[in-house]
Amino acid sequence: MGAIITVLRNIVIFLRAWMKLIIMLLIGFAIIGFIVFVVYKPMYSVSLDGEFIGYTEDKKDLQKKISEYINSGDNKNIAYVDIEKLPEYNLCLLKKGLTANPEEVFNTVISSGVPYYKYYAILDNGEEKYYVQSYEEADAVIQGLKEKNSQNQSTITYALKYETELKQFTGKDEIVTALYKQMPTTRKAKYTTAKKVDYSNTALGIALIEPVSGTITSRFGTRRSGTHTGLDIANSKGTPIKAAAAGTVIYTGYKGSYGNLVIIQHTDSIQTYYAHCSKILVSNGTQVNQGDTISLVGSTGNSTGPHLHLEVRVNGVAKNPQNYLYNR
Repeated sequence: MGAIITVLRNIVIFLRAWMKLIIMLLIGFAIIGFIVFVVYKPMYSVSLDGEFIGYTEDKKDLQKKISEYINSGDNKNIAYVDIEKLPEYNLCLLKKGLTANPEEVFNTVISSGVPYYKYYAILDNGEEKYYVQSYEEADAVIQGLKEKNSQNQSTITYALKYETELKQFTGKDEIVTALYKQMPTTRKAKYTTAKKVDYSNTALGIALIEPVSGTITSRFGTRRSGTHTGLDIANSKGTPIKAAAAGTVIYTGYKGSYGNLVIIQHTDSIQTYYAHCSKILVSNGTQVNQGDTISLVGSTGNSTGPHLHLEVRVNGVAKNPQNYLYNR
């Protein structure tokens, strides 16, 4: 019995000694932790391609900022940045006297990449002429030329560009002024939609050729619904339409019931109309020869099928085209 008591006493003494040691270790760790807390703070060291570039307290926030810049640029001219290597982060303890420099780290990382600039090029017949910053400015240039009825308005376009070189930008008004071309003034051409008709056979002084072959489906004259001011010649969609005589194109575009319309001024008094086109192949101010292809047969506007609606006008008055061609 005495031996058992002695063993138990020794165990208690041993446990007490270990408890004291554990308590001393905990106190020691606490003191060390307190000293570390007072003197140091947790930080991330940042390196790029193996080279130390600085410290940051918030790894997640810094990396998010870098990623957003890579994908979206500066929301001004830089569209995105092509960076070959991303930074690496390592947790460390930094003396509290030293401070993090996340902004310098950010600038170092993005400066290691290749920026791609976003801008809009103004083109004339596909050739880059001027550059603007935004879509709104590019569209304003196009609208400005249309408002001034510039001869080259149909050849001026714009294109979105991403390049490593930032171009020099030009103001909208300056571009419109530089690109504007006045319409030819050799003839006093007037566009009229007047529905006046004249059945008499007036001498034109020029010879006309048939713009397109096909079946005549509606002739010139009065209808229950009104007056048909031209001649309808049916043919398949896409069939080339030729200029009936040499002249200057004075109108191209979509015009109400006519659909896609081309008007050619042949002399001071004579015009021909080509309506319902599926595609227009000339622009305002174009000088055409007799037989030149100007458009394609279509069914735009007020039309029930692909055909050419042809009009011959003398001083704005519609004449029967069969007085001059399609004499059948």
